[in-house]
Amino acid sequence: MGKGITREKIVTAALAVLDDGGIDAVTVRAVAARLDVKAPALYFHVRNKQELLDEMGTEIHRRVVEALTGRTGAPHWHDDLAAYARALRAEYLAHRDGARAFSGTLITDADVLKAQEPWLRRWSAAGVPVTDAADAFEMVTAFVVGFVIEEQERLQSSRTDPERYSVPQRDQRLGAEVPLVVAAGHARRDHAARFERQLGVLIAGIGARLGGGPVSSSA
Repeated sequence: MGKGITREKIVTAALAVLDDGGIDAVTVRAVAARLDVKAPALYFHVRNKQELLDEMGTEIHRRVVEALTGRTGAPHWHDDLAAYARALRAEYLAHRDGARAFSGTLITDADVLKAQEPWLRRWSAAGVPVTDAADAFEMVTAFVVGFVIEEQERLQSSRTDPERYSVPQRDQRLGAEVPLVVAAGHARRDHAARFERQLGVLIAGIGARLGGGPVSSSA
């Protein structure tokens, strides 16, 4: 075991490698170089790239939990879902290739998983079966992952080619004979607004399936 090497230091270094070079740059060797050690020094903590990504993903979800901790009042169950979706998107966007890197990773910290218990208790007290609650969170997670992958790809492509997604140029290519297609393109300009619109549609659909009223803050 490398002297002074901890999982926390490894994750911090790995996130820095990710931000610099994207997901393809993240390897145990690259993280070791960032820490100025040889790769074998990390193998006590992470055996391969997948375990490295698991630790990184766990840290991201730990930050999501921290962002959601302390919510007060008596929110409706859909307020929980919306808050979760926004926190997850924010954490993914904070890192290059965040959605690609952290989706599907195994959460290795039991405390991060245990943090779901109060939420599930609130939902259960509101009459939502745990299976439906789990499905709802999985659907929202899948939406956030897909949305942010597309969002980040467009943002990162725009850095090298600022005109790649130019709306005025798109309008010129299309012409005046397809005003609805033109309008649809304008609707994509604001990522945050589009995220909120689509999240609202998704949550409304889940609501039609689940029903139920406000969850209890004391549950």
